[in-house]
Amino acid sequence: MARRHVSFFKKMLSLEKTPEESNTKMYPWDESPYEDIRTRAALIRSRALCPVTKKSVNFVCPYSGIPTHHDEEAWLNDHDYHENKKYELLKKVNLYEHDLRSGRKFDEFVFPGAQEVDFTPNLSNWDTFLYTRDFSPMNTEFNMAAASKVLTYPVTIASILHKYSPHDAQPKGPVSVEGLRSMSALHYTLYPPFSKGKDSEVTFKERPMRIFIIGAKMEAMLPGYVWKQFGYLFPETKFELHFIGPECYFNPETRTFTSTDQPHGRPLIKRYDDQLTMHYHTHYFHEVYDMGDLFPFDPYLDVFFLFHPGFQTADSVHWDKSLKGLLESKCPIYVTGYHEVDAAREIAWLENHPLHDEMDFLMDQCPNPFGSTKLDLVDSNPTETFQANSDIFAFRGKRYHAIKV
Repeated sequence: MARRHVSFFKKMLSLEKTPEESNTKMYPWDESPYEDIRTRAALIRSRALCPVTKKSVNFVCPYSGIPTHHDEEAWLNDHDYHENKKYELLKKVNLYEHDLRSGRKFDEFVFPGAQEVDFTPNLSNWDTFLYTRDFSPMNTEFNMAAASKVLTYPVTIASILHKYSPHDAQPKGPVSVEGLRSMSALHYTLYPPFSKGKDSEVTFKERPMRIFIIGAKMEAMLPGYVWKQFGYLFPETKFELHFIGPECYFNPETRTFTSTDQPHGRPLIKRYDDQLTMHYHTHYFHEVYDMGDLFPFDPYLDVFFLFHPGFQTADSVHWDKSLKGLLESKCPIYVTGYHEVDAAREIAWLENHPLHDEMDFLMDQCPNPFGSTKLDLVDSNPTETFQANSDIFAFRGKRYHAIKV
């Protein structure tokens, strides 16, 4: 089973080994032995603009092997690039990408099973989590980068919902009073305060807890056994994972993002086991919301996650329409950013939105201890790097009417 899992990741991430290469090496991307990396270099040249001259990118940084500037003169004159040693980060990006295609044995994709009753997972950071969950040792930064790239989504959610969450209340931590109220409601479902023993547990839960992942793409590509790592941390609770967005369903046969096209706009549902089901809604959230099939929302049973949504990107018109429904749900909404500046941009969009007076912030922006450690590259600006889910914050629609004085 574990070997099949590793094979899936290699296919999903285009990590198929080429016969002549088996060791991790750094190549200039234009001369990489892997066609997809050479194609990406060509894409950077066609789309990116030099940060100095604002002209097309034609020069390859000799330190990182990645096209970064218009010419050598622009590269030499980019004082920010050299003073902050951005080329060192780009070199890591290069090494990570070639490591993923190196053909080495990916032991980090062999995941553990159910948590033993006598052991408690530690969700302080990646090291303690992986150790207490008995993952294979992450002996190198390449092991950690590959594992955290896929685990960041389920473990970030778990770190928020778990009773041993690393996020403390204010003033020591980022969680506000309203944030504690929302989390207390969810904990009431996850850890019911009343029971009469394991065999006759009394519970008020009439349906599974729903986790809505809005604008899903990469996270929706993860197979059920990856999301089961989240499920193992809450063995007594059933979950529905609702992936919502036009690119939330990746067809493994055609290797493209396609519409589910179910009758009456219903989602495509995949059942992993008795605990987890995945629901794929290939529409924008405001369209799904208007259909009415998700009603009623319950702050005790529902929570939203928006992984680096890009409120101010080309999809801003859809986020503008979706925000009203998100706030009306009165359920907590957790948002991540690629880095500190990106998360701050997301908050700025919310603070300047006409509906700002109708929201409460549940959690101040803070580093996410379960962000991906793998550095990635912004193709349209190849001197900028990011790490998935680096920062996180949260908000919610007010549970009382805002009164303007």
